[in-house]
Amino acid sequence: MKRGMEKILVFLLVLLFVIGSSTIAVAVPAISENALKIHDDAITIDTHNDTMLRVIDSNTWLPVNNIGNLLSNAQLDIPKMEAGGLDVAFFGSYTSGYTQIGRAGSRLLSLINALHWTERMNSEKFGLAFSVNEIEELAREGKSVGVPTIEGAYSLEEYNAIELLNQYYDLGIRVVGLCWSNSNSLGEGVNEKYVDGTPSEGGLTNLGVEVVKEMNRLGMIVDVSHMNEETFWDVIEVAEAPIMASHSNVMGLFEHARNLTDEQIIAIANTNGIVQQNFYAGYLGPVGDRDLKKLVDHIEYVIDLVGIDYVGLGSDFDGGGMPVDLPNASFYYRITEELVERGYKKSEIDKILGKNTLRVMKEVQNSAEKDPENAGQGITIVPDIQMGEGVSSYTPLLKAEVLKDKGSHIDESKFRVIVDGIVYSPEYDEETGELSLQIDEPLIEKFHVVTFEGENNSGKVTRETRIFYIEN
Repeated sequence: MKRGMEKILVFLLVLLFVIGSSTIAVAVPAISENALKIHDDAITIDTHNDTMLRVIDSNTWLPVNNIGNLLSNAQLDIPKMEAGGLDVAFFGSYTSGYTQIGRAGSRLLSLINALHWTERMNSEKFGLAFSVNEIEELAREGKSVGVPTIEGAYSLEEYNAIELLNQYYDLGIRVVGLCWSNSNSLGEGVNEKYVDGTPSEGGLTNLGVEVVKEMNRLGMIVDVSHMNEETFWDVIEVAEAPIMASHSNVMGLFEHARNLTDEQIIAIANTNGIVQQNFYAGYLGPVGDRDLKKLVDHIEYVIDLVGIDYVGLGSDFDGGGMPVDLPNASFYYRITEELVERGYKKSEIDKILGKNTLRVMKEVQNSAEKDPENAGQGITIVPDIQMGEGVSSYTPLLKAEVLKDKGSHIDESKFRVIVDGIVYSPEYDEETGELSLQIDEPLIEKFHVVTFEGENNSGKVTRETRIFYIEN
């Protein structure tokens, strides 16, 4: 899918830049012609990185750093993706949770907003994809691809979970890790305590069960990385679609709370899901045994245990220290080189690099009840506010224009405006077509999400969802 010689030239430029910036100092990796061709022909997918943390300002949470440029402090950016032949990256919006109401939601939205901003800033070479077809189309166009995901759904509570989850779906989120290592209202993380330090117990909560079922209905992949074992097994029991561990290694090679037991790996495979191997050095093995070869040992362990169809790659770039011989995304070719040296065939390497992930994504979306063809007929909704726009008030007037297709009729009683998962009944002016909601209670925190929803007389629902922030 890639342009071989051009990629190598970009790789060498990236390598010189990185060495010149004193970020790392490594030798140019040997890449055989056969390995290069296999890698270039594949769609290579990485299912977890924390790079949006490098994009936003640490104080304002607004996007300021464009990963369309080569960033010396980032393990993944678009030039490094191009250099390493990494076609698709799943970008995690991460939070470990907050004790303040609304803080986790604001944090997640700031990172989702940063990813949409990244697409706008780099539209000629980078696009967001929400389905397998969109991934494949963008890859054919030669663009780098981003898939929005969430790591730590600490914003989902009893009062807002299902509606807010649907808003996340509107924003393109296709994978959700219910919890990070801290426990939350959905279930227990590997730390088995809440963010305030209070011990947790009980595995997946009743709300967590509802969220998993709604994710299955929507076609969102449930990510079990960072869960404790009790929550994991509860998810296995509840989920009706393939599940993913987006960035987890194997306990059989290195005992760590973040790694998966053989029984867990078998259970994931039995859902027709996938275990994506984490590059983070601390999960690979003890000090002195944390290199590229050890990563491939983890890949092989899964293959030997459950087969070639259930393993992939989830680097955790920009989330921690990488092996010295796989320090950033520009070195992605080295994985293929090592697999070739170990005797894997092209068809097998294709599965590891990306085909397995595409299969899981397609199966989850094909099993969903949500019908995207049921939307956008009869009504067009045009919000006044643009994605990522600032507003000056904590009690903003949120407006949209409603346009009717010729011959269609609007059911005015079905209009809804949803803000941060809370449903409101808006005002509708039939003469002007204006749909509006005046926020009366001041909004808490900085970033928010609003959805304008309408329905025609045939039951066809139209939704438009935007992230906005409070400027002051």
